[in-house]
Amino acid sequence: MKKKLALFGGSGRTGQRFLEVALEQGFEVKALARQPKSIVQSDQKLKVYKGDILNLNHVKQVVEGTDIVVSLFGHVKGSPEWLQTNGTRNIVQAMKDSGVEKIISLSGGGLPFPEKDEPKFMDKMIRSIMKLFVPKILNDAIKHHEVLKHSGLNWIIVRGPRLTNDKKAGHYRVGWVGVNSGTKISRADLADFILKQIDDDTYIGQMPFVSA
Repeated sequence: MKKKLALFGGSGRTGQRFLEVALEQGFEVKALARQPKSIVQSDQKLKVYKGDILNLNHVKQVVEGTDIVVSLFGHVKGSPEWLQTNGTRNIVQAMKDSGVEKIISLSGGGLPFPEKDEPKFMDKMIRSIMKLFVPKILNDAIKHHEVLKHSGLNWIIVRGPRLTNDKKAGHYRVGWVGVNSGTKISRADLADFILKQIDDDTYIGQMPFVSA
């Protein structure tokens, strides 16, 4: 039986691609969006709720009655400084209240995972640039990881490099920053990997880096 998904960030470019393939594969999806019309898919298996990730009651409404959470939301222009951290706190609370145990969250390669990463010179340079020019996004990603790490839930943080709108290649590498890793991946292939984690617990408590 297909699991029922709670989706956050379904209106973003990666979220739209994920939602498309999830529905194609027969998953039921409850999605939260500040502007429901920004989710263009229309399917009897999809229910879109108008709301804000920073409102706990809105989040609870989406998580209730589902089996797993997929969190793909992130910063856009004008986002609050701790958007991902506080939004993830709400998701964690809603999951505990509803008895949902697994969450897949999306982040970037700038988020360090020292247990497995072996960053090369270019990787270190990219992180340094992020610290200098987009510290808000990097710091928020780090804090959101801490929230999940101490949540007691089964979590996976999927990390990726530069995302493209290329067609699905159907193959990609799963490694760590600096280990079996590339510099880009299509959103279609990233969505494919995220979807596969729904029924795969290989990376529970880890942060795989997925690239072409």
